[in-house]
Amino acid sequence: MLLSLDKTDTRPLHEQVAGALRRAIAEGERAPGDRLPSARDLSEALDVNVNTVLRALRGLRDEGLLEFRRGRGVTVAEGARPHSELQIRVRELLAEAARLGYSRTDLIDMIRGMP
Repeated sequence: MLLSLDKTDTRPLHEQVAGALRRAIAEGERAPGDRLPSARDLSEALDVNVNTVLRALRGLRDEGLLEFRRGRGVTVAEGARPHSELQIRVRELLAEAARLGYSRTDLIDMIRGMP
């Protein structure tokens, strides 16, 4: 699993780690039932403290994306969706924009113009 953090991101590190893991699950890099590397291995790969990784993992467990199982480690929960909720919303936004007469380019220009 290739995860990376953006060193220029100002969000707390545990949120960045959680976001990277959410994305890996959403993009199908990790499927339900897959075991994640240990917190120690993730912390070394991401060059962050192991407690930062543990905080991210606990947050994802609380969201229902991960399961902690004694003897099996941390696995992707069976209910974790392979497609990102964000991707679903983007498709809905594109459909709504088209319904209102806006092109994909118009929508991109609107997004770029936002603060």
